[in-house]
Amino acid sequence: MKGTLAQVRTYERSVQLLMVNQFTINLGFYMLMPYLAAHLSGTLGLAGWVVGLVLGVRNFSQQGMFLVGGTLADRFGYKPLIVAGCVLRTLGFATLGLVDSLAALIAASAATGLAGALFNPAVRAYLAADAGERRVEAFALFNVFYQAGILLGPLVGMVLTGVDFRVTCLVSAGIFALLSIVQIRALPTRRADDSKAKENGRAGVLAQWRGILANRPFLLFSGAMIGSYVLTFQVYLALPLEVRRVGGDGEFGTAAVAGLFAVSGLSTILGQTRVTAWCRARYEPGQALTRGLAAMGLAFVPLLLSTVLPVPDSGVGLWLLAAVPPTLAALLLAIGTMIAYPFEMDTIVRLCGDRLVATHYGLYNTVCGIGITLGNLLTGAALDAAREAGMPALPWISLCALGLACAAALHALQRTGRLATPAPQPQPAVA
Repeated sequence: MKGTLAQVRTYERSVQLLMVNQFTINLGFYMLMPYLAAHLSGTLGLAGWVVGLVLGVRNFSQQGMFLVGGTLADRFGYKPLIVAGCVLRTLGFATLGLVDSLAALIAASAATGLAGALFNPAVRAYLAADAGERRVEAFALFNVFYQAGILLGPLVGMVLTGVDFRVTCLVSAGIFALLSIVQIRALPTRRADDSKAKENGRAGVLAQWRGILANRPFLLFSGAMIGSYVLTFQVYLALPLEVRRVGGDGEFGTAAVAGLFAVSGLSTILGQTRVTAWCRARYEPGQALTRGLAAMGLAFVPLLLSTVLPVPDSGVGLWLLAAVPPTLAALLLAIGTMIAYPFEMDTIVRLCGDRLVATHYGLYNTVCGIGITLGNLLTGAALDAAREAGMPALPWISLCALGLACAAALHALQRTGRLATPAPQPQPAVA
């Protein structure tokens, strides 16, 4: 970890601040969100469909507005959108802890989602711009801070929620308020260089979007990468369900699920920079991406192999069968993500020709978000079908196939040169 911090210090102050910001953003978000459903259904006594509506509104407002957030960042600069997102999340999280009417809860949930849509593309575009030729290494470090926030947030939230969920909401809102002040005072103003900013201002938004939708290599890359997000999300869906299917819902099941998240987060914190340096020395970006996706697909092989083993009735054997294969899968998913993520973020910048970077990140996030939703629906269907048909291997075969198919698609894009930096494109007509 000391080596990681030493690397961070070699970057400009803006890059250092963006990394600390992302840790703080994830700390504040994950100390609240894992406990929101229990608050809505337990403390407030809302029906299950209402809880689903409130949570779904947050996800929809974020995924649906990523493109708009990215477009605004390219047009008005990165800092205003980062600050606006943090201020909006401050208001949203404070409201979640202070109101109990459905309309106010939905509005607060929508605000927290919109906040993410405002600052996420802007943060990544800002980081890519100020890191320059060291983008790959910068995004590797960024992922370390990102995962550290995810790992620590639920632990802090568990302590605060033990007192009162409203305390969790107010502390989280306070974190975002403090973060807003720090960024207003300390984060330098940053946008695309002057010539590109003028282009962005002259060209109409629809013309810009049409230009992005005409960027075939970028769209093909986005489609191929959907599978990586579907696979990594299984740490929250299929793997916990498998732990509880085999090991039950008692204290062991809860501890084993917590272990999944700990393995995923700690492995990234400890290994991300080393994995990136190793891959950078040996592979082209497209080759690293292909290997990362292949590793994610193969992550489900331990679960596939476990389906041929008899399930013990109780004892240590049952615990090992419930915990070890999912934990190995979580570790392999983390390794695959460590391999792919920095090159993935860098490839987006290269495919957009360093123009409208935040807008491209916004569209990319929307495409992958839609893919996650559809992928989770299909994964849930596969889990149900496997249970009803007595075929426990079905979901793991499907997920392995998805990962390998996406790896093959990336290999094809790499082999045909579609992941290379494109030639300059004609500029859209002035609106």
